[in-house]
Amino acid sequence: MDSKNPIAYKPMNAGKMAFGYKAEILPLVCYAYVDAAKAGALLSSQKHMLDAAEIIIRGLATVGVIALVDEATGYQEIRDRLALQKILDAFIAKELAAWAKRFPDEFYKELFRLRSWEWKGMKVGKPGYVGKLTNDLVYERLAPGILDELQKKNPVTDSGARRNKHHQWLTGDVGHPALAQHLHATITLMRVSSDWNSFYRMINRALPKKTDQLPLLKDD
Repeated sequence: MDSKNPIAYKPMNAGKMAFGYKAEILPLVCYAYVDAAKAGALLSSQKHMLDAAEIIIRGLATVGVIALVDEATGYQEIRDRLALQKILDAFIAKELAAWAKRFPDEFYKELFRLRSWEWKGMKVGKPGYVGKLTNDLVYERLAPGILDELQKKNPVTDSGARRNKHHQWLTGDVGHPALAQHLHATITLMRVSSDWNSFYRMINRALPKKTDQLPLLKDD
């Protein structure tokens, strides 16, 4: 590991380039202060640096032990599931909410335009493929696991349709605001797109999926 040559990088909130070092160097620097103190070579003006170094070393040791135990016991997988469950609990309601209009008409109008479908208004039945595109463009991009959980809560019935709208299962404090924000951003991308492929490239860049499912390509 080269600890002498700094690494150039561009900070997220600054335009100018900055320089830093690999994270692995931090404990080495801390150990240097501890070793210097043991050897009696530490200056009194450096005492605060020794205190900071000892705090960092203790913290790294604790984190390291936790990571080793998690890996050995398989708890890391449980930890990941618990984190996912917290997301689902925030987004998915325990009980079905009353139906309310959540998708602006413009979402479907722009979708039809980009797909080169004839638009006849909201009162005319939409192709079944619209549901797949809605899952792709909206629910798969809200948060990890959302679409899977909604499909469990709102399964397809024997008639081939779902009994309720997916958005009726979203929570009012987190799920619905997140849906509204996402739809606003999606419609904005739709407006500035001339065709489906250019729009799909932009939404994948700006609002990437939170799942590992393959993207829907245009069925030309």
